[in-house]
Amino acid sequence: MRSHYVSFLFAALFYTLFSYAQEPLPRGLTESENALIANFQFKSSRVTDPPVGPVRTMAEWEEVEYVLVTWEPGYPNILRQIVEAAVQECKVIITTQNETSVANYLTSNGVDLTNVTFMNEDWDSIWIRDYAGNTIYSEDVGERALTDWIYNRPRPHDDVMPSAHAALVGMPIYITDSGTNDLVNTGGNFMSDGLGNAFASELILDENALGNPYGVSPKTEEEIDAIMNAYMGIERYIKMNTLPYDVIHHIDMHLKLLDEETLLVSEYPEGVADGPQIEANIEYVLNNFQSPFGTPYKVKWIPAPPSTSGSYPDTGGSYRTFTNAVFINKTVLVPTYRPEVDDPALAQWEDMLPGYHIVGIDVDNPGENLIASLGAIHCITHAIGVEEPLWIVHQPLAEANAGATVQLDAMIKHISGINNASLYWRQEGGTTFNAVTLANQGNDLWSVDLNLPNENINIEYYIEAEANSGKVLARPIVAPEGYWTINVGSLSIIDWAESHISGAYPNPTTGTVNFNLDQIEGSVTVSIYNLLGQSLYRSEIESANGIVTLELNPAWSGTLFVTFEGTFGKITKKVIKT
Repeated sequence: MRSHYVSFLFAALFYTLFSYAQEPLPRGLTESENALIANFQFKSSRVTDPPVGPVRTMAEWEEVEYVLVTWEPGYPNILRQIVEAAVQECKVIITTQNETSVANYLTSNGVDLTNVTFMNEDWDSIWIRDYAGNTIYSEDVGERALTDWIYNRPRPHDDVMPSAHAALVGMPIYITDSGTNDLVNTGGNFMSDGLGNAFASELILDENALGNPYGVSPKTEEEIDAIMNAYMGIERYIKMNTLPYDVIHHIDMHLKLLDEETLLVSEYPEGVADGPQIEANIEYVLNNFQSPFGTPYKVKWIPAPPSTSGSYPDTGGSYRTFTNAVFINKTVLVPTYRPEVDDPALAQWEDMLPGYHIVGIDVDNPGENLIASLGAIHCITHAIGVEEPLWIVHQPLAEANAGATVQLDAMIKHISGINNASLYWRQEGGTTFNAVTLANQGNDLWSVDLNLPNENINIEYYIEAEANSGKVLARPIVAPEGYWTINVGSLSIIDWAESHISGAYPNPTTGTVNFNLDQIEGSVTVSIYNLLGQSLYRSEIESANGIVTLELNPAWSGTLFVTFEGTFGKITKKVIKT
């Protein structure tokens, strides 16, 4: 990988509008900034190439070495709580030109500065999620670097902050600010699963379209996807409609990836604010995309709280959300508002992520009303991943029959190679985990067959690996305090098959449709029927385990029913053919 230095040219006349304003800049544009956009230099004249070779963008729940914050004096208590929690987990880089006063404030409030580094750089705003760089790795777990986009605000100091972070840490940086790779993007509108999949709103399309206000070259969706692939290794870039009442159109205000297959989504009362569009967007995702494991995404809903008077964004309320949270290794920071809405939300977070330290931070009080400026905790934090990550990817097994033998697999990688991997399991209520060794199947895949007890007692488990370098890490990262649970029972054959044959995707479809027949063994007969019950297609698959792809006849249209018949019985799935 190669790094470069980038500089922005901007008039001193504009600088005075941004430097150390008495009032903190909001996450959105001010009236003065809107007036500046047309004359602001967003691009660089120096061509910057993407990384050489494939790269991977880390997921937010992966191991973090640095948390990044910009010290805005208007929000000292919120920032103190973030730093106080973060220094227990990793190092913290604080951007400020007033190191002495910030250090004194933190120490006087009991914050240990051992893991704190102060960076004396100019800055414009607190919204570091939107302008800081994103961590990438060469060849999945190799050299660490940052990727930075053109920031969609005329805030020149913020936009060069990633280069300062890269220089401070001593790592390469790649910037999409020149030539036809001049991509405008923002961190609050980006969510990655670490496996080459990412989510965004269609803001990414709008801001790089013909006639955009930033002076960047107009791009098709395919061209945007190609830039994201070259600079960040994104293979599948899922984009959803923007929301009517989220004026900045950043998905982190209503969506959070908890892991590779689980979406946490803000929920509104029926018909309120952005509720209908959010529901439509999630339905679009579920109908057209599968998780990286080839199974439907899991969706968890968490209520978006109103103001004390009951107002939501469509009636003048701030965009309050419990999804705008941030992972910092074994800790999760969640925005809070008032006890009656916070307590059930924090309890839900603890239930969703057992073993994690869930910390609530008030962003909605008269002294520091951060949420009124259109952002919360995720918006004012960013992170740099660790060097040489030990990367473990595993799809947890949710349920199984008592007495069954189940195969548990994990992809495990480290730049030095993997020395060994183990699965630790116990019956629910037990105090001691039993260890079984995973076998190396080649191509970074490790697996083990686990014989479940004959009793209907749930099983708790986690996976731990040791790299040849000696580094040890578990997944979940909080193990053994946190773990996955297999719900063990006596499932009927048909119930078991229903949960192991996915819904159709994409759905609706114009022609090709896929199903995942996870762990289905033996031959399976596939049939397709129309609404009248007329048979359109019938075929037998000798070994159905895995992905089944069907090419639908162009003459077929409307609602179709696909049935799968085997030793498990008959399962029917609905497909919409357009």
